[in-house]
Amino acid sequence: MATKKTPQSNKEAYIVTVDMGYGHQRAVYPLKDMAACPVGWQQAGIITANNYGGIPKKDKRTWENNQKVYETISRMKKIPLIGQPIFDIMDYVQRIKPFYPKRDLSAPSLQLKQIYKMISKGWGKHLIEVLNEDPKPFVTSFFITAFFAEEHGYKGDIFCLCTDTDISRAWAPLHPEKSRIQYFAPTKRVKQRLMLYGVKEKNIFVTGFPLPKENIGGKTIKTLKEDLGCRIGNLDPHGKYQKKYESTLHTYLGKQYCNLNAKHPLTITFAVGGAGAQRDVGVTILESLRVHIEKGTVRLNLVAGSRNDVYRFYDEKVKELHLEKHLGGTVNIMFAKHKLDYFSQFNEVLRTTDILWTKPSELSFYAGLGIPIIIAPTIGSQEEYNKAWLHAVNAGFEQEDPAFTHEWLFDWLESGWLAEAAMSGFLNAPRNGAYHIEEIVLKGKRSEIEDMHLM
Repeated sequence: MATKKTPQSNKEAYIVTVDMGYGHQRAVYPLKDMAACPVGWQQAGIITANNYGGIPKKDKRTWENNQKVYETISRMKKIPLIGQPIFDIMDYVQRIKPFYPKRDLSAPSLQLKQIYKMISKGWGKHLIEVLNEDPKPFVTSFFITAFFAEEHGYKGDIFCLCTDTDISRAWAPLHPEKSRIQYFAPTKRVKQRLMLYGVKEKNIFVTGFPLPKENIGGKTIKTLKEDLGCRIGNLDPHGKYQKKYESTLHTYLGKQYCNLNAKHPLTITFAVGGAGAQRDVGVTILESLRVHIEKGTVRLNLVAGSRNDVYRFYDEKVKELHLEKHLGGTVNIMFAKHKLDYFSQFNEVLRTTDILWTKPSELSFYAGLGIPIIIAPTIGSQEEYNKAWLHAVNAGFEQEDPAFTHEWLFDWLESGWLAEAAMSGFLNAPRNGAYHIEEIVLKGKRSEIEDMHLM
């Protein structure tokens, strides 16, 4: 395996993703610094496989048709009587089978066979031909693009980054025992799952999910500790958790980061998914916390991402509630036209976020930054596994009725639960995925998480 033998002669790789929701692009955003420029392209950067300059019309249509089906069915879930059954059929096709009893799960699914049939007809070949003009390590956050590289004869190493805490059979190749695709597993369970699917153990690296470096602060994790120290104060206003676990805080956080005064009001960031399906929940939270927002004791960040329709929706609701004078203060609507700009803004906002409220998507891994997660209802079976993982690392709680946030949220703060969840995420969830991946791709070193017992 090339990663064991010869270090790369340069410090660049092709970072490839797809524009489908936020998960796959968010996963590779922390790897942007090593993104190489393909021959003939004007500038380096993350490559979006379904929307790059020069993509053949046939390939673009294939991507668009697949995405439209998924987004349409996701939105249909709300339609009475017919919506849920239709969504359930799609979810069943993409389901993750129970892990136990452990057994051979290498037989390809119908979904996987259909993907390979389209690839055999040339889907993705153009992209691989472009990159093969100057082959470098190929790192992708989507299984289909990894299959593109292998099936169309990519000349360099192929790495696939998994984006959930457990994965379906679709992530492994049609013939896994013959494949040279190497995987970055965010959890030990993903490694075990890939092996049940037939992937060779030597081709799997347990790296953790790549979290934004700007929120970590390098090997000393100084930035993370400073932010967490301030966060604990907001999440434990009466000091109950801090008093009970003073020794733990001093040992793992550091005495200099304890008992810090927060420089902002209690801040909740509510993030909807790429399809915008849960935006109504954000408005319900806004209404419930209205009095606290007006008093300046709570700040609510409503994340519209790169969806202008969600931004307009939130903007109208803020005005309907006569809270527009608080915009930019205790109410913020986060929006950026381009997703990479949105990720940058989001990471900055997380530094002063005390609670992240979101469905258990790839954002579940952000518990590793010491941010407690309030878990919104799941969409899809992979999110059920993410939710179970959040519970396993004690970093998240399922939401109560959003209409009564003003009641139960403050009970949780009074108890110290959220402060405890913040520290549990910090201690138990991996956070150095980006650094491990760089070591493997750029230096040829087998770099993995050492303590796996909680994953």
